[in-house]
Amino acid sequence: MPRFSVIVPVRRARGQLRECLESVLGQSLTDIEVIGVDDGAPDGSGLLFDEFAARDCRVQAIHLPPGAGADGRRNAGTERALGDYLLFLEGHSVQLPDALEAVADRLDAAGDPELLLFGHHWRPFRGRSRPTRSLELLGALPAGRLTLAEHPLLLDIAPVSWNRASLHEGEKLTFGPGRHGERMYAFQTLAAADSVAVLPVPCVEHRGRRPLPATADTAEPAGGSAPHELVDAYTGLLEFVRDRPRLLPVQPLLFERAARELLSGYPSVPRRRRRYVRSVAAFHRAHRPEEHRFPEGAQGLRPRLMESGRYAVLGALDMALALRRSLRAAPGAVRARAGRPLSGGYYWWQRRLPLDDGLAVYAAYGNRGPSCNPEAIFHRAQELAPRVHGVWVVSRGRLDSVPEGVDHVVPGTRRYWQVLARATYFFNNVDFPDHLVKRPGQVHVMTHHGTPLKIMGLDQQSHPAGAGGMSFDRLLRRVDRWDWSVSANPHSTEVWARVYPNAARSLEAGYPRNDVLATATADRIAAIRRALGVQPGQRAILYAPTHRDYETAFSSRLDLVRFCEALGPESVVLVRAHPSYEGAGLPDHPALIDVCDHPRIEELCLAADALVTDYSSVMFDYAHLDRPIVVHAPDWETYRTVRGVCFDLLSGAPGDTPGAISTTTDGLAGIFLDGSWRSPENEALRAAFRARFCPYGDGRAAERVVRQVLLGEADPVAGRA
Repeated sequence: MPRFSVIVPVRRARGQLRECLESVLGQSLTDIEVIGVDDGAPDGSGLLFDEFAARDCRVQAIHLPPGAGADGRRNAGTERALGDYLLFLEGHSVQLPDALEAVADRLDAAGDPELLLFGHHWRPFRGRSRPTRSLELLGALPAGRLTLAEHPLLLDIAPVSWNRASLHEGEKLTFGPGRHGERMYAFQTLAAADSVAVLPVPCVEHRGRRPLPATADTAEPAGGSAPHELVDAYTGLLEFVRDRPRLLPVQPLLFERAARELLSGYPSVPRRRRRYVRSVAAFHRAHRPEEHRFPEGAQGLRPRLMESGRYAVLGALDMALALRRSLRAAPGAVRARAGRPLSGGYYWWQRRLPLDDGLAVYAAYGNRGPSCNPEAIFHRAQELAPRVHGVWVVSRGRLDSVPEGVDHVVPGTRRYWQVLARATYFFNNVDFPDHLVKRPGQVHVMTHHGTPLKIMGLDQQSHPAGAGGMSFDRLLRRVDRWDWSVSANPHSTEVWARVYPNAARSLEAGYPRNDVLATATADRIAAIRRALGVQPGQRAILYAPTHRDYETAFSSRLDLVRFCEALGPESVVLVRAHPSYEGAGLPDHPALIDVCDHPRIEELCLAADALVTDYSSVMFDYAHLDRPIVVHAPDWETYRTVRGVCFDLLSGAPGDTPGAISTTTDGLAGIFLDGSWRSPENEALRAAFRARFCPYGDGRAAERVVRQVLLGEADPVAGRA
């Protein structure tokens, strides 16, 4: 049997779960089993358990039916565990290096106590890791074997499941339902343990998550009213103690904790306060020890009223205190109203009118005109959902990019405000402006516009050079408008969940803009090549380097003239600078074709026989064509240090690197001259890269989005290979 069973129950942890599992499996102590449990996690967290189980025999995945709840997930892991000790770890937290070895050493030194409590660090959402009060309290306790009755301070250690190791052979305890089930389990393990040891060393970094509305996961049991649930939870705990006579010495400690918490919960009861007071009074009558006494004077007034169930007197006291607070706050409220500008305007008025469920708003790249994923969805919607009329938002200076017959509005016009107010559906590959007010019933679809190699979103907090002064508070307010987040592959799904924490549902359908890469005919490809000036028999190489946030203008890391001269007249190079730059400023050479202003990157991919790029996300799109990709990366160390990346593109490992690598102009030319650009070794790398990043290459990604969002089909089109 393994020394430890580490149980990882998850519901929505896709963005953090990989780091969590790696922190456990990378421990110096390896005598463990890891049991991952999910119950139909809507973000696909369970898929990561399967991935890790396939490559590490210490991992097993348990997939429960949806709705099992937090207690069901934890209890299922406990039932499957075989280790000497049980440990729990939340999917958004990590074990610190060498933590399990420290736990094992302390257990050995203490003679295998029934329970070991260890320390943790706390890292708030968007904050820095710091020690906790529990860690300080653990340091104040003696090093021997302890009990709760002798050391009441143990009760002040955080009552959670993930800061303790419980002897598996001890009394089989289970988690109760509801939001208090974990805390009651922690109190039970502490009360029932005949021997407790402490380890005042941080073993876990507990990471706060962004609070999301309960509607983010309708399948997760929500439980009842938290204060009323608390009465039931403590009732179950005290009954657990009462049924075990050996635990009676700890009853006064647990009752004191319960009475104090039930009293503090009274102000948060929004309704049915009479019922709550009566429930607390009944709890006191059933479980109050004879020796318990409330404080004298005003400090004990509320506890005595609560115990006696005197709801009317409590209500009168609340009204008097509320009146006093309102009188004190009145002058400030008047001043605040006087300083508030009058609201109104056309947009405000339009938002009072009903939504139009047959109207959709489309935009791309900051209103540059129809393109990318939104355009592909727009065209598919015209075929599959013709009742939904699409209107594009296009900047005045980009109106020439709008095809004839496509309805559009210019930002700031009356009709612009009208469609923002009345439309039901919104599609964009970047965020809509902050002035858009999302109404109840409106559906926002973030399509994104690339698979992430560089870090994005909240991950950019640690790379300010790439963040460019971004306001992360404003970013979070924008992502809160999303209802759907379209993903090209599992890698993207995982990254988007981590860097854009919100309640949006992931729609892992593939990128709609790439549908044409699967459906384009040979005649269409030939026509594109002719239009670009590629002669029959010529090899077309697309050179598409990425944008560097720390540079203001395009700077080629490749000597283009030298490269073209080396390859000769049978090759042409299509040069595509990132749209953030004003062109490429190409030298005059017959083998160089400037395609910076071409409106469709997909057509450039179709025209090219090979892609040369550095860190541009176009490599993930081009991989759908199963044509050679060469990474020209002379400044990789600078880029990944300053901009930050999600994985090591140049590792040479299958799945990371799509093909040959060069760092000099002559080296790149040599790859094409000696044929290694399409060697069997690089074809194998490309196959692994495609398997990781191109699972939806059937040309029906846009259809999946339309059927799911506009037609409401739960499982629209199977598309993953």
